[in-house]
Amino acid sequence: MRSARPVGLFLSAVAVLLWAYGMTRWQPLTEPLGPWSERLPGNNAYWARDLRFMAIMAVSLGLVLAGRGQLRWGGPAVLLGGCWVAADVAIDRADPIGVDATVLLAVGGCAVLGVVAAVPLWWERRTSAREPGRPLRERGSPATGDRRVLTGAACVAGVLTLVAAGIESPTDREPELNQGALATAALLVAVAVGAGLAAAPARTRARVGLAVGVTVAALLGVGLVRAAAPGERLLPEAALGAVLLTGVTLLAWDWPGGRPVWWHHGVAALIALVGPVVFLVATAVPMMIVLPIGAAFTSLAGNSPINAADSDLLLSLAGLLAGLGMAVLLARPSIDDRRQLR
Repeated sequence: MRSARPVGLFLSAVAVLLWAYGMTRWQPLTEPLGPWSERLPGNNAYWARDLRFMAIMAVSLGLVLAGRGQLRWGGPAVLLGGCWVAADVAIDRADPIGVDATVLLAVGGCAVLGVVAAVPLWWERRTSAREPGRPLRERGSPATGDRRVLTGAACVAGVLTLVAAGIESPTDREPELNQGALATAALLVAVAVGAGLAAAPARTRARVGLAVGVTVAALLGVGLVRAAAPGERLLPEAALGAVLLTGVTLLAWDWPGGRPVWWHHGVAALIALVGPVVFLVATAVPMMIVLPIGAAFTSLAGNSPINAADSDLLLSLAGLLAGLGMAVLLARPSIDDRRQLR
């Protein structure tokens, strides 16, 4: 997909702006007024942190999309995501607030994004200059390995969409929570569909039309999840995951003879319906019992700990790990990839 580069960079830039706004506007709303024990926050109190972390992940996924799954883009994207999370914790500790802070973080973040994107771009131009007679891979369909990476990125973005759409807070009354959840989920839907379409062996009218349909259906699903009452979002989330991840396979996988292998996608739909929930539970439970990673991030950021009756769960990390698990199952765009599962 020739438009993968500008689309990926644009989505990464939008994610930077969303991260900056979340840091200066939403994060202060989640922090308690004092250190008194009776005011210690409860489950999911730091929802703004999870939304920011998912925006950071969207920055990295957008770079993977911009690089069409190539390692020279994927490596810096992963490194940038890790460094950005560390910077996020330090900035959170400083408690920035106000329009000036938002603009400063947005401009600084976009500058960092530009520098990171410039490195693989420079390398590509240097390589093409050395081998002028050799066609660049970016001009044609991506290689098999790159297609797997793009499909895996789409799966990660799809599972993160479910986490963002279903995120809750102790009171479930903050209008800003709905705004942040909808904006973050919509961004991740765009990343998932864009990566899925970029992984296709060829961009046809049928696939483009399907991409539009999957996007609209997924955005409607996100709205339905947010409209459901807290505690009653499991079934809408599962349905959203089934639609979005099955749509990713329809976009990314081969169509022998010009048509999808429907029974393959039927199996994918079943995996997409059940898999995200299973992986989320399998990752969240150890994080609550064995590895209190969320509490460590809370302490490093200088925020009040969650009260002893609740747990400090880092939902964004659970979503990332669950997305990688789904990628192992669904990032098989070619027929030969799927035959290996038999």
